[in-house]
Amino acid sequence: MLKISDLTRALLVGIVLVFGLAGCAATDTRESVGEYADDSVVTGKVKAALAKEDVESLLAIEVETYRGVVQLSGFVDSEEMKTRAGEAASSVDDVERVENSLIVKPEA
Repeated sequence: MLKISDLTRALLVGIVLVFGLAGCAATDTRESVGEYADDSVVTGKVKAALAKEDVESLLAIEVETYRGVVQLSGFVDSEEMKTRAGEAASSVDDVERVENSLIVKPEA
């Protein structure tokens, strides 16, 4: 039977921990687990702020957050609604910047 010494066992556990934790670290193109969780909270707060605007079409806006930058996408009925959505998103704590990619529907 193969016996692993305490030193070898500790070394193996250390290697597993180092590589396991490295998978949770942020890179230039990937968020850390903590950043992802923070951005999820910001996204939820932005959606709640849009819901408070009490305009039905604002509820259909897609909201994505990456490292504090919020992107709004979808369609709205007027330039005023686009502006209101951007202002509502900007008012949320922890929003670094808003990229308002909303498209105003052409009048019928």
